[in-house]
Amino acid sequence: MLCTVLPSVGIGALSAREAEGRTNITAGEKEAHKLLQPADKTLKTMAIEFAEYQVCVDVFITTQTYVDIASIAVIPRTTGGQVYYYYPFSALSDPAKLYNDLRWNITKPQGFEAVMRVRCSQGLQVQEYSGNFCRRIPTDVDLPGIDCDKAIMVTLKHDDKLQDGSECAFQCALLYTTVYGQRRIRVTTLSLPCTSMLSNLFRSADLDTQFACFLKQALIKSIGLRTDGRIDDRSFWINYVSPLSTPLAIPLVYPRMMAIHDLNSHEGDRPLIPPTIPLSSEHVSDDGIYLLENGDDGLIYIGNSVNPDIMRQLFGISSVDVIPSQFVLQQYDNPLSKKLNELVNEIRRQRCSYLRIKLCRKGDASGVAATTIVVKRYGMLLFTGRAIADVDPTTVSHGIFQVYNSTTSTSQRTLFRK
Repeated sequence: MLCTVLPSVGIGALSAREAEGRTNITAGEKEAHKLLQPADKTLKTMAIEFAEYQVCVDVFITTQTYVDIASIAVIPRTTGGQVYYYYPFSALSDPAKLYNDLRWNITKPQGFEAVMRVRCSQGLQVQEYSGNFCRRIPTDVDLPGIDCDKAIMVTLKHDDKLQDGSECAFQCALLYTTVYGQRRIRVTTLSLPCTSMLSNLFRSADLDTQFACFLKQALIKSIGLRTDGRIDDRSFWINYVSPLSTPLAIPLVYPRMMAIHDLNSHEGDRPLIPPTIPLSSEHVSDDGIYLLENGDDGLIYIGNSVNPDIMRQLFGISSVDVIPSQFVLQQYDNPLSKKLNELVNEIRRQRCSYLRIKLCRKGDASGVAATTIVVKRYGMLLFTGRAIADVDPTTVSHGIFQVYNSTTSTSQRTLFRK
């Protein structure tokens, strides 16, 4: 389904709820909480009916105004689909992203008409599921569509004492139909020993998966919990993170940064992607150009003292004063431009996502605007003063934040399986 404006006619018609929805003025947290919920039950009822008939719905939103994502997203969330959000949509820079998202949505590995059930050994039981699905009975999860980009988080709890040294078993069974019409079942079984030693727990812990679970549960530092973001941005973030797989969740919070002004120095058989740089402002120089990417968006930061010849080779401009507000990466007839295009295309291949590129420079109004879009959508600090690894007096450092995530999430008995 393609949506460009607020759907205001027909079944499930929506209205611009409150002045905050119409003008995107920040609402008070009490009022904003209401705006993050569906307007009524009409679309939810429709979504359940879609799920009963095994219809998976994806929504592509190309808009420059408020469209009430909180209500619209109920349909893809219930049917195993996804919301693709392009705001503010640009006819210059976004069509390539839209085209590639549509192509990947059709061609990616996926299954249909799926039913999933998780079982566990005595003393344990399933507490809740998280993701995009429909639950009509307590024991099963209905998935009209399931693909390689999504995951289901299953939280377990123990209702009996677990003996030290004993084994706990978990089994996930997924019955689905392939794109070729074959009916298959995939069974994953896991057996883990119980221990009372915290060191053993940490030694065997999957920190990436634990972090993804913690992110889904808390949405820490995200637009979903902020009170100063657009309502649609907050609604999109909540719906985007919920079904996200671990490999896609990590870069949203801790993206990759790399220098691109010296790509010519990487000769020979070295990989297309240069070494990553720690996300700290001390590693960003004023005479450098840096790419920061989170798998979906990329920001190219141009220092104020960059060699004009390098800017001409990469972007066709000679000064940071003429950075365009809308940018489409082009390949010029020189080795440096070719390597930058190869780098961006390799990232797109690895992430299975068409990386949107924006240019910015320190103190530039257009750069701040571009940065704000990414910052507000993904909760990242990019090049607006401090990088992610820098310590802010009012917040904890990224390292401390990771430790907090680990110690907190290990207290949860969580099973995370695709």
